[in-house]
Amino acid sequence: MNSVRPQSYQLHCLSIDADEINLHLIQSMAEDIGLSVKSFQNPVQALQYADSNVVDIVIVDYLLPEMDGIAFIHRFREQFVDVPVVMMSAVSDDESLKLLALKAGATEFLSKPLSVVNFRARIRNLSALRQAQRQLQDRALSLEEEVAVATTKIVAREMETLGVLSKAAEFKDTDTGNHVRRVAEYSMLIGKRIISDEAELELLFHAAPLHDVGKVGIPDTILLKPGKLTLEEWKIMKTHTLIGEKILAGCENKVLAAGGIIAKTHHERFDGKGYPEGIGGEDIALLGRIVAIADVFDALTTIRPYKKAWPFEKAMALIAEERGKQFDSVMVDVFLQRRDEVRQIFETLHDDSEFEEGVSV
Repeated sequence: MNSVRPQSYQLHCLSIDADEINLHLIQSMAEDIGLSVKSFQNPVQALQYADSNVVDIVIVDYLLPEMDGIAFIHRFREQFVDVPVVMMSAVSDDESLKLLALKAGATEFLSKPLSVVNFRARIRNLSALRQAQRQLQDRALSLEEEVAVATTKIVAREMETLGVLSKAAEFKDTDTGNHVRRVAEYSMLIGKRIISDEAELELLFHAAPLHDVGKVGIPDTILLKPGKLTLEEWKIMKTHTLIGEKILAGCENKVLAAGGIIAKTHHERFDGKGYPEGIGGEDIALLGRIVAIADVFDALTTIRPYKKAWPFEKAMALIAEERGKQFDSVMVDVFLQRRDEVRQIFETLHDDSEFEEGVSV
């Protein structure tokens, strides 16, 4: 099997020494082993350069103006933790200084006057280390990109599965899947003015279509009955909220878990007269309160086996009338204030099969 040779980088060396002659010497030796060198006599200027330029190896003297080499290394290490740093010094007490340099973050320590052979050997080793670091970083980035692509594909498949699941329930009592799309859009219209967290908004958009998934457990004789339901049939019909919760409860997928909450709570009323538990006010889950408005408005404006489609304005009037009763007042106000956007969704995502002939929109 053919192996791909790792990319080789042109490495950039930052050299700092107060003596210009030393800088020329270091530059000559470093360039001989393939490094590109930028030289500074002032360590502050060198730090400024490092802020906005690629630096792969640092060679710094101990005795410098404005700050010594130890202070320079401390400052440099605040930003760059993996770049090799070589400390040089002509100070007689090299061992104690070497210890300080290593504690500050130096990778190597060289004594002056520099030995050409020793310098080249040490810098070559550090260059090889830096090449390996850069190649590893590239590989990590490549793997990260591969994981991101794979994750995107998985999420896309999950969303497709969720869409099929939500439509499966909807096709039991309507001949179109547009209801779940409109409920998602109406819900987002409200949610964007109520919810500040982007992740929760994303959950709302993908989970709202699951609100009626529990209808898969309701007999067609009840679900598709053209006339008024009997008391016993109505009791069975109301169980679709609990069936939906049972289908989705305990799922690790956040969208499915949120869908279970919405399925259970979207028929609760703000005044506490809803079902299945008869809870009210803010005891009803936020997502459930949002979807409640979206679901009722779309159900009113769409033909069903048991009713004609309501005109747009009549449905909007009903939402306004139920402010503080069936629906959360704050959310009703948002919905009414966004009337033009509601109408745009209404007109764009409805088709003729969802209206009875002669019904005005």
